[in-house]
Amino acid sequence: MSEWPDAWSDQNRRNQRGGGSASAQPEGPRVMRQVRRPDAGGHGGPRPSAPPYGGVPQQQSYGNGQGHGGYGQDGYQDGGYNTGRVYGGPGGGGPGGPGPGAPRPDWRRRIKWTAITVAAVLVVTTVGTYFWADSKLNRDVDLSKVIDRPEAGEGTNYLIVGSDSRAGMSAEDKKKLHTGSAEGQRTDSMMILHVGGNGDTLISLPRDSNVTIPTFKGSESGKVKGPLGTNKLNAAYAFDGPTLLVRTVEYNTGLHIDHYVEIGFAGFANIVDAVGGVEIDIDKGFKDKYSGADFQSGKQTLDGQQALAFVRTRHAFAASDLQRTKNQQKFLSALAHQVATPSTVLNPFKLYPTLGAGLDSLTVDKDMSLWDLASMFWAMKGVSGGDGTSMNMPISGSAGGNLVWDKAKVKTLVDELNNDRKVTVTGD
Repeated sequence: MSEWPDAWSDQNRRNQRGGGSASAQPEGPRVMRQVRRPDAGGHGGPRPSAPPYGGVPQQQSYGNGQGHGGYGQDGYQDGGYNTGRVYGGPGGGGPGGPGPGAPRPDWRRRIKWTAITVAAVLVVTTVGTYFWADSKLNRDVDLSKVIDRPEAGEGTNYLIVGSDSRAGMSAEDKKKLHTGSAEGQRTDSMMILHVGGNGDTLISLPRDSNVTIPTFKGSESGKVKGPLGTNKLNAAYAFDGPTLLVRTVEYNTGLHIDHYVEIGFAGFANIVDAVGGVEIDIDKGFKDKYSGADFQSGKQTLDGQQALAFVRTRHAFAASDLQRTKNQQKFLSALAHQVATPSTVLNPFKLYPTLGAGLDSLTVDKDMSLWDLASMFWAMKGVSGGDGTSMNMPISGSAGGNLVWDKAKVKTLVDELNNDRKVTVTGD
């Protein structure tokens, strides 16, 4: 008995067995005619050799060669398998590279946001540094207590004072820095810095200058006292501190002092050490047992202890205090140059210790801003660079061991400063 129904034809039976026909439709994606396996039984001929290691076997192309997405003559869509794109490569979405529709990196946008981020960080750092530094200033001097003041001229006048204050110093510090343990307070150096439009001028006032200490308002009592008569200039500071010193300078010069800046022994040495030492060229070697100075001639880098000895020495010189004031100007200018170098300004590990040491040790007037302090600093740097004038107060002689100012030259000098004209007066 036949296993097929009588009504079926031979053609039906062939179709049932999978013989297929020209009009048959593909079964689905799982039928991949291009992947053919060699006949294991040997009926299909010799087995082809394996492709090289790591390679992709070249697939036979079917149909009319329309490429990916097209249909071959047999009606099957090749899907690009015969090209190898399934493994990734140009035009594909695999690891060979981005597809033709993938967005490219927007480098302009990235650069813009990087620049904005860097700028924001710089602004925040600058603002933070400003407030940090501003908080460290000791604004302890009230110039409103100074009476009978001359009118302010053009430009800005700073009174810069180096005191022999030993505040905060241990017995070991005093011995190391050769400061002694004298009671009270005195000034080892005093300078007027005029900052103006026709060049800056730095004028040293010898501490042994013979001046008149006028009537003044006591810094503590608020009562009017004096006059105290003729005395050395540094005696005014010893009698009643910064406000009487300002009053005495203004009375004897006719210059209005706009700002006051003072630094003590320890603070000065700390600044020099914080900046890594200061290079200076010493014309002639000298020694001084009182200050501890012991220097050879030539270029050398001074640390804090050596720097303090250099600016304090006067017994080693025939000109005594006049030579000391010249050395003080020379060193302060060198210090300003050292602090302003890129190696200090652009190095936070050096800049912040230097600012901390400097600002902590400064005593300034209540109206002093960081901008004013920076202006003073850059003016000192400019003077040493040849953009201004550096001099001693003109001296005409001495009286009782004190230095007497040349009144005519002082009057001309003050007139030029008050009117912000180029200084023509010279001093020793």
